[in-house]
Amino acid sequence: MFLEDVYTKTKDHMKKTVEATKNEFMSIRTGKASTSLLDNIKVEYFGSLMPVNQLASINIPEPRLIVIQPWDKSILENITKAISKSSLNLNPSSDGHVIRISIPTLTTERRKELDKAVKKKAEEGRIAVRNVRRDANHQIKNLKDAKEISEDEAEKAEDKVQEMTNETIKEIDNLLAAKEKEILEF
Repeated sequence: MFLEDVYTKTKDHMKKTVEATKNEFMSIRTGKASTSLLDNIKVEYFGSLMPVNQLASINIPEPRLIVIQPWDKSILENITKAISKSSLNLNPSSDGHVIRISIPTLTTERRKELDKAVKKKAEEGRIAVRNVRRDANHQIKNLKDAKEISEDEAEKAEDKVQEMTNETIKEIDNLLAAKEKEILEF
């Protein structure tokens, strides 16, 4: 293993961590309708669990309304139940053809709770990035101990990994700032 392999692996893991954090943020309801709210909802269909977006078209005709139109009308009730049972606290209504979900405005108290949740998800992302850094530094140390790289090369490599870590954490902080703004605006 060479330093370039360590850099490539580290950068890849950090990118995946940012994506995971972004996906976590997308699943948090902000008072605006978004198709990504339904990403984690699975519906039973012919004995297997499938995501809603694979069973229906999802549209946002208004800022606070989600309309779900199943391709197979027989699954309408299953989708409605799955959304009702989810942790999103949404109340879907069905007219037999489509499901409508009205997104209520958030109370100030609920906004503060969501803000805390988003900050927690961001911190989890930062911790994951620091764990990737620790693993990379461990690999660099192993290369140095095996005399595959010199002390100076190891020091430069650790500096480069730290630089990658700082950039990735800044990226997570930017995602956090954008999500907080979205949550706290009325």
